[in-house]
Amino acid sequence: MTTLELLEKARASKGAMSLADTETKNNALLAMADALMEHQQAILTANQADLEAARGTVSEVMLDRLALSPERIAGMAQGIRDVAALPDPVGAVLQRVERPSGIVVEKTAVPMGVIAIIYESRPNVTSDAAALALKAGSACVLRGGKEAHRSAAAIVEALKEGLQRAGLPADALQLVEDTTRASANELMTASGYVDLLIPRGGAGLIRACVDNATVPVIETGTGICHVYVDGQADQAMALDILENAKCSRPSVCNACEVCLVDETIAGEFLPKLQKRLTQDRTERGLHPVELRLDEAAQAIISGTPAGEKDFDTEFLDYILGVKVVKGVDEAIAHIAAHSTGHSEAIVTANEKAARAFLNQVDSAAVYWNASTRFTDGGEFGLGCEMGISTQKLHARGPMGLQELCTYKYIIRGTGQTR
Repeated sequence: MTTLELLEKARASKGAMSLADTETKNNALLAMADALMEHQQAILTANQADLEAARGTVSEVMLDRLALSPERIAGMAQGIRDVAALPDPVGAVLQRVERPSGIVVEKTAVPMGVIAIIYESRPNVTSDAAALALKAGSACVLRGGKEAHRSAAAIVEALKEGLQRAGLPADALQLVEDTTRASANELMTASGYVDLLIPRGGAGLIRACVDNATVPVIETGTGICHVYVDGQADQAMALDILENAKCSRPSVCNACEVCLVDETIAGEFLPKLQKRLTQDRTERGLHPVELRLDEAAQAIISGTPAGEKDFDTEFLDYILGVKVVKGVDEAIAHIAAHSTGHSEAIVTANEKAARAFLNQVDSAAVYWNASTRFTDGGEFGLGCEMGISTQKLHARGPMGLQELCTYKYIIRGTGQTR
């Protein structure tokens, strides 16, 4: 089926989705979660084929991003159930005012219509995106990367079965069969068919969508995230936060890519950081972190000299840029110059420094004494997320159900004229 034919089917189904009541949508989501578990073996078989085809062409970190397991599929199913348990945003009155004329104006949340998602090699995005779009009353068009296409197709087959069991149109969920750039371009320019396009992936994909799309786009994902260790930081806490932010899952967008250290503690802290992320991890049988050091850091510890682009790179790997700064003001200035506006953290016991950081750093999520890895829809209580928006208009940060709705004004009168 061509991409245009899929879009036509999705557009034809959006009316039924917008009219579906909360109970029907929730029943569909629960049936989708059940179908996902029932089709687990078929999904794992498809995923194994994807992994075998990708092995040798992508890094081990990216293979982990692609891989599914019974536990990950169970997590995907639970994510769908979590969305079913969330309040339905559709129809919510966001603002109500009665005017002197007697008219009553209600700003009311309504579905987007058709939401298209272009994403890369994370098969779990398939179920997360479908669940959120459908609960928000919209049809959903998915266009995954070629590395995960078999996995995505098996997942979508199961989810469609769940939709049908609940009496909603299976055409409300579509997976683009063409994984070439041509299909991505079709979605970017599908005016009249796509009401919102959300790219999830690397900087190249997101930039291509932002630059070339003629349909509305929400910019998501790229994460050059920073952790600043202040001169008054609890250093043990800072080490825990940095290891978690860098190593718990380095291939995701909320992983830390740059550590900034106050010069007043650099001589004491950097040797601890090097030991924690290199020797200690190696001794525990874990992957060590390559430290890319600026000149000041190189004078204190050994590592790889930082290259010209290392503080502007989303490594998505066991690599960490390290820079020594002269206090919180220089840390804030560095982040302003190099961040992608995703997530940044300060570790400090100094409330004044923390307040300056929280107020002046212009990113979607800013932390005080916590890991950047918390920037996630589930961790923020939104259920599974559609993505992390790094722009400022319409949606910012983790995009849950409310961010997938638009609104319209509903006005009630008793014959008023103007």
